[in-house]
Amino acid sequence: MSCWIRWTVVLMALTVVLWAGLCAPAAAAEPIDIGARRELMVDDFLIEAMRGEVRLQLHHPMPREIVFETDAPWEGNAAAYQSVFQEGNLYRMYYHGGQYRTGGAATQAMDEHPWTFCYAESDDGIHWRRPELGICEFGGSTANNIILMPESLAEFGGDPAHTAAFLDSNPACPPDAKYKIVVVGSKPFGLYILKSADGIHFSPLSTEPVITQGAFDSQNLAFWDPALGAYRAYWRIFTEGITEGTTWSPGGFRAIRTATSPDLLQWSDPVDLTYVSSPEEHLYTNQIQPYYRAPHILMGFPMRYTERSWSEPLLDLPGREERMARAAGHPRYGAAITDGLFMTSRDGQLFKRWNEAFLRPGPRARHSWVYGDNFIFWGMVETPSVLEDAPREISLYATEGYWEGTSTSIRRLTIRVDGFVSASASLAGGELVTKPIRFAGGNLSLNFATSGAGSVQVEIQDVDGRPVPGYALDDCPPIFGDRLDKVVRWTAPGGDVRSLAGQTVRLRFVLRDADLYSFQFVPYEPDPAGT
Repeated sequence: MSCWIRWTVVLMALTVVLWAGLCAPAAAAEPIDIGARRELMVDDFLIEAMRGEVRLQLHHPMPREIVFETDAPWEGNAAAYQSVFQEGNLYRMYYHGGQYRTGGAATQAMDEHPWTFCYAESDDGIHWRRPELGICEFGGSTANNIILMPESLAEFGGDPAHTAAFLDSNPACPPDAKYKIVVVGSKPFGLYILKSADGIHFSPLSTEPVITQGAFDSQNLAFWDPALGAYRAYWRIFTEGITEGTTWSPGGFRAIRTATSPDLLQWSDPVDLTYVSSPEEHLYTNQIQPYYRAPHILMGFPMRYTERSWSEPLLDLPGREERMARAAGHPRYGAAITDGLFMTSRDGQLFKRWNEAFLRPGPRARHSWVYGDNFIFWGMVETPSVLEDAPREISLYATEGYWEGTSTSIRRLTIRVDGFVSASASLAGGELVTKPIRFAGGNLSLNFATSGAGSVQVEIQDVDGRPVPGYALDDCPPIFGDRLDKVVRWTAPGGDVRSLAGQTVRLRFVLRDADLYSFQFVPYEPDPAGT
């Protein structure tokens, strides 16, 4: 055999081997066991591929009514750092009161006073009241809703301003510590924890600081993480060094630090939050919490601080006189603008942060575009929809008119349940394929919405991407509508997916003018008659 022929044979053999390697399916990744968890489209954790005209779309809350004004004499225009949660039929709100007189003439109508820590409650999350607690004296009377004042925390030099309150959901939490407050103290400096049996009368869990590495000059918070089986804390720090453009802040950027604890007293070494493809920005608060319908996903609503240049657009914003008055104290007091962001994490340290605002300052001609506005409260609750017969929705709350006049306004915001981000497709359509997963349950339920012409179809595939017989795309009649919990039904098996539980599968969603917000494998129920 000639040399030329031998080399031709060798090259042909190598080509066959290479082609076989390129065409062979990729080694199957270890499947993600989602069990019966609800999975939201807030990140790409479960997504292997998206094709066509589909993308992950951030949604924005809808502004509703003003539900509260911090206009009591012990509150004021610097009332902030609110914590909100629902307990049974009662909605609770905790917040600090204070007055800044370094604004325009309207801010001079109320005297400055010590920081107060106050409590309000509601039966529906919309109409709020101040109960007369009779705990702290202000202006010669205890007929107020004040829970704490500086003298209440004198033992450790406590500050009622930089504070957060929460309902402790740890199953092992003793009844006399059902409610907690995270508070800053100065003797020595650090974070302290208060406890209470009724959410009104608090005492120190410890008179020593539990966390000491931080700036703590924002809302510092902690909570029980049921997915982790431990407590998490998040607090404010400043990054090291001077960053160009922010030389007024010698500590660099406002940032967030976290640690975990089994008991709120002994904490792990702190670590700083990191982000997926996000620029370094000032994050004034963090507002991190387990999402109540999917507690393995942590959600944060940080307030972003941006200092704009003194230019015509800045001077053209609402409240020019107040802005100039604040700037007399420091230029940044007039030039800074704050808005609300959205971010999520599955490990509590690495976050997917949407760089576009979740809550913009908006079109109002007054009490907007102010340093301290668009501060989203810590916590979310469910409330009835503004539409008469629509499902319940999520209410968030945010400040308006901060640092102006003698009060701040609290506006309610609403968003669809699970509706923070969707896999959203045009009418031309697109599809999303998950990574290999395992599930537990008997039906697949979707939270989705389509137009009248739109649709959703679901195919269940094996680990190699082949349709499982009976669950192919052609077996799934197009689904349309707007539901929080629609069960997917295929032609032959109906909604029954019990035979696939525990197996490694993929889900293929084909969307046309549709939004997919979340999905969950739920306990089996027989198909309704006539389906």
